[in-house]
Amino acid sequence: MDVKEQVMKAVEKIAKDKKLQEQFQKEPAKALESVLGVDLPDEVVNQVIQGVKAKLTADKLSGAADAFKKLF
Repeated sequence: MDVKEQVMKAVEKIAKDKKLQEQFQKEPAKALESVLGVDLPDEVVNQVIQGVKAKLTADKLSGAADAFKKLF
């Protein structure tokens, strides 16, 4: 299973859906399994959770920086 592919798939879906974002914050494993449609082994789900968190955080920071640049 390609972890990077699973991370990108999850980020794409979670980033577009506020309810999924809230669920991911509260229950990341359940949110991922519902988004990906598979029951992942614990070691894989933990890797995917960390990857999704990192990507969502990076995307938010990038968006904030872009908004800040537009002010000036």
